[in-house]
Amino acid sequence: MNWDTLDKELTEIVEKRNQLASMDYSDERYDDLEEELHDLEDDFNENYEDRLESEIEKIQDKLQSDTDILLPTAYIANVYKPLLPDANGIVSYEVSGQQGVPIESEQFDKQDVRVVLIPNPARFVMLINGRQLKDLWRSR
Repeated sequence: MNWDTLDKELTEIVEKRNQLASMDYSDERYDDLEEELHDLEDDFNENYEDRLESEIEKIQDKLQSDTDILLPTAYIANVYKPLLPDANGIVSYEVSGQQGVPIESEQFDKQDVRVVLIPNPARFVMLINGRQLKDLWRSR
């Protein structure tokens, strides 16, 4: 698995989602950008579904959840906050609010628990009550 390629493709999706989130539906570029995004997401699922699905299964087991496992792109948030670039110029992101896939587990008694996929490095992160708390899996 080439993690750099996964990060590059995931970052491209994240950036397009951020662009869409900042646009109004009436913007003439909206439909074209949305179509580009769907193509990128289809390719991402095709390329990484098998690998990421096995990681999601492990996460579900760890969280003692029987929530359905979805396609990797379902775990991508609608909006990401970019952080400052690292020494290599690579931007990572953080997520807050009700983003990602809700997880049901008795471990978290009535809290809003969600799992979201974040790039650079690719990782599944747990959000509890809208706050990013813990990396559940990291690509490297």
